[in-house]
Parts: sequence; C-alpha cells; structure tokens
Amino acid sequence: MFHVEQKKNTMFEKEYDVIVVGGGHAGSEAAAAAANLGSSTLLVTMNLQNIAQMSCNPAMGGIAKGQIVREIDALGGYSGIVSDRTAIQFKMLNKSKGPAMWSPRVQSDRMRFAEEWRLMLERTPNLDFYQEMISGLLIENNKITGVQTSLGIKIKAKSVVLTNGTFLNGLIHIGEKNFGGGRAGERAATGITEQLIDLGFDAGRMKTGTPPRVDGRSLDFTKMIEQPGDEHPEKFSYTNLTKPLNKQRSCHMTYTSSLVHDVLREGFDRSPMFNGRIQSLGPRYCPSIEDKINRFADKDRHQIFVEPEGWDTVEMYINGFSTSLPEDVQFKALRSVAGFENVKFFRPGYAIEYDYFPPTQLTHTLETKLVSGLFFAGQINGTTGYEEAASQGLMAGINAALKTQERDAFILKRNEAYIGVLIDDLITKGTEEPYRMFTSRAEYRTLLRQDNADFRLTPKAFELGLADEQRMRRMEEKQQKSEAFVQFFKDTSVTPEEANPVLEEKNSSKINQSGKLFKLFARPQITLEDIKHFNTIASYIEEHNLDTEILEQTEIQVKYAGYIEKEKNNADKLNRLEDVKIPSNFDYTKLKSLSYEAREKMTKIKPATVSQASRISGVSPSDVSVLLVYMGR
Repeated sequence: MFHVEQKKNTMFEKEYDVIVVGGGHAGSEAAAAAANLGSSTLLVTMNLQNIAQMSCNPAMGGIAKGQIVREIDALGGYSGIVSDRTAIQFKMLNKSKGPAMWSPRVQSDRMRFAEEWRLMLERTPNLDFYQEMISGLLIENNKITGVQTSLGIKIKAKSVVLTNGTFLNGLIHIGEKNFGGGRAGERAATGITEQLIDLGFDAGRMKTGTPPRVDGRSLDFTKMIEQPGDEHPEKFSYTNLTKPLNKQRSCHMTYTSSLVHDVLREGFDRSPMFNGRIQSLGPRYCPSIEDKINRFADKDRHQIFVEPEGWDTVEMYINGFSTSLPEDVQFKALRSVAGFENVKFFRPGYAIEYDYFPPTQLTHTLETKLVSGLFFAGQINGTTGYEEAASQGLMAGINAALKTQERDAFILKRNEAYIGVLIDDLITKGTEEPYRMFTSRAEYRTLLRQDNADFRLTPKAFELGLADEQRMRRMEEKQQKSEAFVQFFKDTSVTPEEANPVLEEKNSSKINQSGKLFKLFARPQITLEDIKHFNTIASYIEEHNLDTEILEQTEIQVKYAGYIEKEKNNADKLNRLEDVKIPSNFDYTKLKSLSYEAREKMTKIKPATVSQASRISGVSPSDVSVLLVYMGR
C-alpha cells in the first residue's frame, strides 16, 4: 500500500519580496513603490475599506507639505495624482512671498480620495492584499523573515515595512472617557511594540487630535467669510494623467470669541490634557483649541475654518477646533461660534495616544539598525501629517525593494529634496514631539521649490525605474524650453522707447540706452505679465508654444538667479562633507579629542558621513574638525 504525502495547504505558500504593514498614506505609497520596482509585494491592513483614509483634515499639501507632494509625484508616487483627481478646491499659498515659499494645497473629497487610492493600488502589478492584524514579526539572527497575523498565519518575506500610524496600542480620549482604538470606530493594534522592545528598541508615546465633524445643513454660512479657491487653479501632478479643476467648492472662515473660550474653560478640569490622563506630547504647530486658549490667553479669538468633506456630502471638518474636551463642552462651545448657533454634530473631536519609535534607530534608508530588512515609515517614526507619512512610505518602499534586489540604496540629500531634509532630521536629531515639515527646516529652500521638483527628481525616478521614458522626455523638453527662454532674455536687448513706459508705470528708474532684457526683467517691480506684450517676447512665446509652467519657471530663474547660484555653491561645500564616509562600526571612544557629548551621541546615532555627524545636536565644529583630521581630510 502506497502512502501519498499530503502537501500542507496554506494561504501564503510563497515568500514575498516586501510586506507592507498598514494601509495609510505611508503604507499605500510604500506598497506602490515596491511593486512598481518589480518586487512581489503584499499590503496587509486591518481594514481594506479604509486604505489611505484621511483620518484628520480632508486636504493635501500646504506650507512645505505641498512641496513634498510634488516631490512624491516627481519620484513616481501616487499622492499627487490621487489628490488632483479628487480635489474640490486648489490654492497656491504664500503667493505674496518669494517662490521658495509658494506651496500648493487642495481640499479633497475624503471618500473619493480613499476610493481612488484603492483603485490605483488594485491596478498596480505585483501587488497583493490581505486584511488582518499583524501581531508579530518573524526574525532570525537579527534579520526579518516575515510576519505573523492575529490568526497565527505566518507569511514569509525578505523585507518588511511597518507603517502602523496611530494604531500601535492606540488609546482614544474624549473628556474623562478613554478606550482602545487606532482611529474612531477602529480597534488598536497590539503585540508589535512589546516584541520590538524585547529586541532592544526604544519606544515612546505621542499624542495627536482631531476636531468635531458637523452637519453643514445646520450652519449659517452668511455669518462666515467665504474662502474660494484660486481663480486659475493649478494641480499637483507633473504627469498628463490629471487636469486642473474647472469648478471648485468654497471653504468658510469664522472666529471663536471670549464667550466660546469661557465655555471651553468650564471643561478644563475634565480635560485629559490638563488632568494628567495624557502624558505624551502633541504637535506644537497644530495645537488643540484648549491648548490654544491656555497658551495664548491674551488672544480673545482664534480662526475657525469650515472645510467641506467632499463634493456632495454635507459633512464639514472644523479646522482649528481640534479637541479632546468632553463632548457636551465641545457642543456648547461650538454653538457659541458665529454661524454655529444650531450646529448638529456628526461626531465629537478626540485625542489619541499611540506608540512610536524614536527615529534615531534608523538609517537614511529608513531601515532599522537592529533588524536587517525591517523598515519603519510614517507616524511610527514620530511624524505628523499625510504628506510626511507618504514621503517616508515611498522611500521605505523603494529601499525595501532595492535591498531585496541587491541594488544600491536610494537616499536623497538635504539639498535635493524636502524629503531628504525630513529623513535626515528624523534619523540625525530624532524627535520628542510630532515632527511636521516647514520651509524654515530646509536650509536650501530656494533650490527646493514646488515648481522644480520634476527637474530635481524625475531623472532619479527614471534611473530607478519609477518614471517611464515618456515622462522623462516631457520633463527634459520643459527644462530645455525654460533654459532656452532664460538664454533669450540674456541675449536679447530692449530699447528705451519700448521699456520706459512700463518702467515709469511701475515706479522703476528709466533706461537711457538699449539693454539686455535679463537685467530689466530681474528688477523686483517688473513681472513677466508687464513685459509679455513686448514684440520680441510675445513672438518668442508664440513661436515656441510656451505654456504657463515654462513661463513661471523662467521668471523664477531670472529673478532669483543670484540666490539660486549662492545656494548651489553652499550645497556643493556641504556635499564635500557628505563624501567623507564614517565606517558603521567606528569606535568614537578612541578619539580622546572629541567632547564627551559628541562621543556619546555619535556612538548612539552612528552617522554615515561627517556631514551627518555635524548636524547632530551636541556635536561642535571642533568635534567635526577632529573627525576630518582622523579621516585624513
């Protein structure tokens, strides 16, 4: 009698190249990047209906964040495309300032945003999905080998990206009530934090919050100030897969008052922020309403923005009123705000505490130093914001795939992208409060503008395999046309007869003889709009079929030529220090000339280059000199 050996039938027999845990903004970008690089990828999330959910405000972009979305798009990520396709309003912020500060922002249709993300991921080759909680990691000899689900299913993988958001031991607070959860109506994730701590990782707690959502039909918008979108809206994506909006939906603005503040103060004794229930730190730059009136007691009003959640829904997001006060206090206070006298709640605001892992435990690729093949991205690293999370997810997904393919790591420098600044800040300086990107964090912000992200990053995406040839050619054509137009301004002269009427109108000193257009155009008072009608310029624009993007790019290149050149020179100097590598096992204790603090900090953080070492808090210029001497420089 013959015995036929039965093969064990399991759901996951194959080994994946990359498993992404979590389906938020970080997880979605990570999964897309890894799969688009040709790696077999599995996205595991607790609820497939909530992929790329906008947990907080229904908007993408904003100050510095808009630059990040443009960078994600230039690198082949999906956030820009999804944002454009589901936008209900577009605004270019900071237009009154220099172009380094211009930041695109859209209001999004929350439901369509998540739907479009899901559909784009489903259309991505090499990407599988599974819905369940991951309760543990499979690790052998300090190397990741897979994950284990709450049902006990083991799934093998060469690399794993953790993007758990606010779900790791998440605890939701509303007044004196608290309950476990990673988001309103969704359970928390357990098991992973404890395992990582056992492995030697440091963990901490952070807090974030969200405002009430209300019924727009119960509001009186006549008592508010309308906030329409731009008259000529642009878009995020550099691709031709999206179009600018041809209709928009307005937001509205109103204010709190002394009466509103008095009502809110009535609940302070029941506030988890003030009665000690919440010990962890929240985002300093996005404080709760109770925090605002406590910290800025001299102000008798604060702005409240009423943002629609979509094209057709009546649900409104009350931006500026984030709170964890008891629901009755929230309701009473909002009813005292102009336009909210008859407000009906969809749900109250709440605060949430969650576990994070100080990001100094990562390398520039977002791989953990303790476990090979394990990557962290998003709020698990102590950041706040969809855009910050998405950019980390993209980079972690790229590097997880490259590692399994035995290709060189992909790292962006501080002078190449806001994403480079973000990651370098996190792994070099760490963070003890939710990290948010600002233009002021980037020392090369004139180079890192929202308008040139494709020039900076599309060639890199093409080299990686995330941008196709058509996209590369389109970028090159735009670059060539704008550079040629700048050269045209340098080569072409203008007569006093043509120039002086414009100069007089703009209160700019007149010219006595013909001079180059470049010099005239570089004057701060003169815009392209002022001189577009000059015969030579008008005919050049028409002959070369120059669109708005190229005209804007040219204007910036001419007007800010001096600043751009200066920053490039500064960046080149910094990059020389980037070239001085430090071995990962370097023993800093043998350099007795280093300060004690520098030895301690560098031993812990293990900087990859002298440049990174110079940015560590507590490392002085003399410490850097000692390192350079030792490294033979």
